[in-house]
Amino acid sequence: MTKIETKAQYDWAVKRVEELLPLVTDETPLDDPSSIELELLSNLVADYSEEHFALGEPTLVDILKLRMYEMGLNQKSLAKLIGVSPSRLSDYISGKCEPTLKVAREISRKLSIDANIVLGV
Repeated sequence: MTKIETKAQYDWAVKRVEELLPLVTDETPLDDPSSIELELLSNLVADYSEEHFALGEPTLVDILKLRMYEMGLNQKSLAKLIGVSPSRLSDYISGKCEPTLKVAREISRKLSIDANIVLGV
């Protein structure tokens, strides 16, 4: 098998990896058949998972909503915290517009959000 094509193949490969894990330790030689099979199947499972189950990068909107929930803030209190009007914050949360560099800096600093996420890089 060079690539997992179906969910059934994926399920079988995951099951087989789980069977092989207890058999292969750090002391198992790399040329051991179980070790080779485990490595090959693990790579196939990882490739299929990445293609079919990847979550993707979080967006600023996702992170803002999460931080609001974590910090117990509503839109009005978050807007005040980062120094924008509630309607401007609503535009950010709805995805209608992006924050200015100054506002992005405040979001990053005051909400402890990675600047790369805030800036969309």
